[in-house]
Amino acid sequence: MTARGIELLDHAAVGVTIGADGRVAGRAESSPTADRQSGLATLAASLGAGALGLAVVNPDSPASIEIARALAPTGTAELVASGTAAAVAEAWVGAASGEGDVVYFGVSEHAAAGVLRGGTPIAGARGTAVAWLSLNPVEREDYRKVGCLEAEVAASGIVRRLVWRIKAGDESSVRDAVSGDLSAVTYSDVLAAARDGDGVAISVMRDTAKYLGMAAANLTIVASPSVLVLGGVMESARDLLYDPVLTEIGRRLPPSVMSALRIEPSRLGADAAAIGAARLASLAEPR
Repeated sequence: MTARGIELLDHAAVGVTIGADGRVAGRAESSPTADRQSGLATLAASLGAGALGLAVVNPDSPASIEIARALAPTGTAELVASGTAAAVAEAWVGAASGEGDVVYFGVSEHAAAGVLRGGTPIAGARGTAVAWLSLNPVEREDYRKVGCLEAEVAASGIVRRLVWRIKAGDESSVRDAVSGDLSAVTYSDVLAAARDGDGVAISVMRDTAKYLGMAAANLTIVASPSVLVLGGVMESARDLLYDPVLTEIGRRLPPSVMSALRIEPSRLGADAAAIGAARLASLAEPR
């Protein structure tokens, strides 16, 4: 039996078809289109037949619900939070395979987290809104709009902090890379500069690691998992972030918790949420 999963991103989507063993049998991506619902329907159809799961940042939003309804002709779409879907996937065939108590924490376009207790996803009344973790006592407008953690560590937040540093007078090679147009700076520009030894970019990434480590430690204390899986930028930019994040987690947790905790980088990478969405859809399908 096959199942399909799609993770909806801000301007695109990634879809997978998986077999009963969790292996990815097919993969496709959609590009931004004027009619997003039509583009997603085309993507779902290209993945073949089977149960369909849709992973989104906020499954309770009217926009997400409407998209799920629009996909009904291609197979009723089971809506799930991206972090929850990724946690399910990593506990099934990923870095936490076979474990029941798992926390997944990842950041890319948005911050996402998922919690499994005894193998069962725990979403709570409001899901796992990790983006709103408060890690800084300062009040800011962007914190009130998207949450403190997301404002600091999502891709746009990383770019914003570097641009602020440049505008404050710090010299960075990123300015030259975009010919002085700071509105053109991308997350990839920041990573490239940090890898090339740019001091400001390195400093921004170090601050990012501190926020990520603090958030991961908070999730660990609350959920008490046996395995913590780190995904998103902590896996894709592992050379810059992974070890500093581990160091920060160690600073924030008591030795007794650290000694009982296994921390792993995501094994499924950018496909984790889509795989988890497919898995949950297959489990929800009537037998």
